[in-house]
Amino acid sequence: MQLQESHSVTFAMSCAIVGLSGCAYFYLSKLLDDSVIISVFNAITVRHLRWGFPNCFNRFRKLGYQWIYKCVYRVYCELKLNLWVMGRIRIPLRTPEKLSVRNKLGVCWSMDFMRDSSRNQCRFRTFNVIDDFNREGLGIDFAVSLPAGRVTRYLDNLAEYHGYPLTIRVVNGPEFTGKTFIDWAKSHGISIDYIQAGSPYQNGYVE
Repeated sequence: MQLQESHSVTFAMSCAIVGLSGCAYFYLSKLLDDSVIISVFNAITVRHLRWGFPNCFNRFRKLGYQWIYKCVYRVYCELKLNLWVMGRIRIPLRTPEKLSVRNKLGVCWSMDFMRDSSRNQCRFRTFNVIDDFNREGLGIDFAVSLPAGRVTRYLDNLAEYHGYPLTIRVVNGPEFTGKTFIDWAKSHGISIDYIQAGSPYQNGYVE
């Protein structure tokens, strides 16, 4: 040590001056070869994909390895085996149908609802109607509540100017599946084209 050479002090005194113990001065770190631990981990995890660290460490002990818990866990984390791997979510196959293209006005109307709120946080709904032929917005009605009775009255108002369509494409909401709306459509000779549940692309024109 430099203190012993320059000031002729004893080893114990020099350690006391710098605040270092003799054991720490003479200690030589024993670096562990992680390659063996990694190879054992690879062999275990290939056969047991769902095992966590406790099961893996118990297998280390059964195989005769006497590595301490912390060293094995350090390698376990370096291999990122402690991260939970989320399985791939399988989305069901979809075969979207192409929207039919109408050849003239008034053949098919598409309609749907939207929600919004005003600046004073008052929520309201809008009822949107378009013609599938040229995507013309025939009208928008808005109110806090739009039951089936109001929907049919608004469609009657539109029909005074545009005439009644042959078909209407709607979602499976309660306003369109109730008796009021179905009876109204039958009385005017209109066929209802309901889209499939969870398939908004089938009502793509108004969406």
